[in-house]
Amino acid sequence: MRQAFRPVRSLLLTACGLLSACAHQQAPATPPAESSPASVQAPEKFPELVDALFAASFDFSPSSGTAVGLHEYDTRLEDWSRPRIEARIIELDTLLSRLRAVDQGALSFDDAVDWAALESQLLAEQFELKVLRGWEHNPMQYAGLPGGAIDGLMKRDFAPKAERLRSVIARLKAVPSVFAAGKANVQAPPREFTDLAIRMAKGSVGFFEGSVTTWAQDAAGGDAALLAEFTSANAAAVASVRDFARWLEADLLPRSTGKYALGEERFLTKLRYEEMIDLPLPELLALGEANLEKDFQDFVATAKRINPRLSPAQVMAKLEENHPTAEDLIPSVRRSVEGVRQFLIDKDLVTIPSEVRPRVEETPPYARSGSFASMDTPGPYETKATEAFYYITPVEPDWDAKHQEEHLRLYNAPVVSVINIHEVWPGHYLQFLYAPRFPTKVRKLVAVGSNAEGWAHYTEQMMLDQGFGGGDPKLRLAQLSEALLRDCRYVAGIKLHTAGWTVEDAARLFREKCFQQPANAYEEARRGAYNPTYLYYTFGKLEVQRLAKDFQLAKGQSLKQFHDAFVSQGSLPLPLVRRLLMR
Repeated sequence: MRQAFRPVRSLLLTACGLLSACAHQQAPATPPAESSPASVQAPEKFPELVDALFAASFDFSPSSGTAVGLHEYDTRLEDWSRPRIEARIIELDTLLSRLRAVDQGALSFDDAVDWAALESQLLAEQFELKVLRGWEHNPMQYAGLPGGAIDGLMKRDFAPKAERLRSVIARLKAVPSVFAAGKANVQAPPREFTDLAIRMAKGSVGFFEGSVTTWAQDAAGGDAALLAEFTSANAAAVASVRDFARWLEADLLPRSTGKYALGEERFLTKLRYEEMIDLPLPELLALGEANLEKDFQDFVATAKRINPRLSPAQVMAKLEENHPTAEDLIPSVRRSVEGVRQFLIDKDLVTIPSEVRPRVEETPPYARSGSFASMDTPGPYETKATEAFYYITPVEPDWDAKHQEEHLRLYNAPVVSVINIHEVWPGHYLQFLYAPRFPTKVRKLVAVGSNAEGWAHYTEQMMLDQGFGGGDPKLRLAQLSEALLRDCRYVAGIKLHTAGWTVEDAARLFREKCFQQPANAYEEARRGAYNPTYLYYTFGKLEVQRLAKDFQLAKGQSLKQFHDAFVSQGSLPLPLVRRLLMR
């Protein structure tokens, strides 16, 4: 997909790179003392420790609690003040010690897999907060949090509207403190981060004044006192958003001179902790560059099949001419989704466990940080509100005509068909439909990009290889254009963070090797500055392809049986999924 299936790194990580969790009560940061005369502490049971880890995490990230369907967190908003973050860093040290004190030899096979997933994700959060310290360098996370936290209460009907409105009001009252923390914490970020934060903050003003206000007026249901309390809280929130946007533009932007590059050691450590990808940088880069060259040559050959008189770039540009208008963008995508699902059924490629469809809507303003399409699904513990949203990013009203045209050209019919595969059938939406089958709490709540995005990217080529589109070379060209996009992300992320590339250098790669329009190429390249490991699309795809072959050979089973087995285990790091499927 073009942006994120949940947060791009992990379901367990929030936008700030913070561990989220699942349990109904917060666990103490340290185990309670034994009261026996000998003061001998009994070993901690693994299921209880799992609950404790998740409970502490949701206490730190309550909006993530709401997102996974635990509504006891609905009235709270994150405290991202420096003291609270520093306390979380100390807490992570304690939680890691408790996890490592578990007798791994006594764990079952499945618990041992879950143990490894938890250790990896705790290390990832600790590394993010303690070493990378994005909370000091990235204003985007502060700009995006309030809108997402409020929207999560509005868009899913898990409780009566008046009840949800009270939770909205409680979170609105905490919005100014989020921006206060951002002002206090963020010092000299990269300019690329501040530019996007300004876009997100300005978009949030309209979101709070428009969408939130309209919804609240309906939700109040004639309760004048409740509406008045909302109006007061929302006015203060809007004022704080406006103030934060002004601060970003007038104060932070001039001193946004920081560097986004992580450097080789920190880049590889981040990748190892978050994704369990542990390769030397030369080998990692060579793998991505080889796949980029392979897909590039396939793209050139396919373009010649379509029109040998034109260059590959001209063939792609010709294909992009058939795009919807700004007004018909969302409706056109709605009309295009069902055919993909029917093909899956006709070819019997995977079991579809539900008849429910997602809703195609505009990407909310607070989430337009360079995305083009994304899937937003209910959390695994949501029992009432099952709406899933397939988001498409519209043109922005302040874009000039050239930018609007370049944006809309992306949504040509063949490319939209491939995006539908990735986001919906059998990509991310199918993954969501399997969530009730995930066998453990850890597998319900931990998801990494190389699995979630790797699977969705894998399905694009798999569907065409299985006959979707009837061999239409235009559809194959679109699939290869999406593959090239992910290949360029792979190479750009490494080069931006380990080889001194600028965003402009990366944008050139996107233009020249994956035929992106200039505006879209820049957005993709800039994303690499704040999402350094977005190689997980291509890397994950290659690993899923390899696992599919190994599974079918070892087990003597069909491609459908592999697909059903893979998506039934959740989105754990791929080395752990391999252990589960090949045992």
